[in-house]
Amino acid sequence: MKNIASILLLVLIFNFTAQAQKKRGYKQQLTINQQTSLKVKQMTLSLDLSDKQQQQVTPLLRAAIAFRQATMEKRKKEKKKRLTSDEVYVIKSQLLDNQIALKRGMKDILNATQFEAFKKMYKQVMKKRKLRATKRSTKK
Repeated sequence: MKNIASILLLVLIFNFTAQAQKKRGYKQQLTINQQTSLKVKQMTLSLDLSDKQQQQVTPLLRAAIAFRQATMEKRKKEKKKRLTSDEVYVIKSQLLDNQIALKRGMKDILNATQFEAFKKMYKQVMKKRKLRATKRSTKK
């Protein structure tokens, strides 16, 4: 009986310490302009953008970030609702249309070497997003 009680006590202690170690802080939500500014600066460092290119890239990124934020907010509101196949199709179609528009816009603005570096960066970002999404879906 003593052994069972001590084992139960150990399990409870481990459970409470595991709960205490979980991250409870919330990320600070940056505004669209702040996110855009940071992204442009990051791209300037990695792609060596000129001032003119920075000004041309800013509206493209602002539109992409605004779309992503709007869809996330909409999804949070409808979190418990299961999407129909038509709704999934519309969402994926909009997402792909925005990705195509961003890529075409960047191709017009950047030179060939910059665009190749952009494609490489973009591919890495998409891999990270897919990895995070699969982790989230397996967690549930």
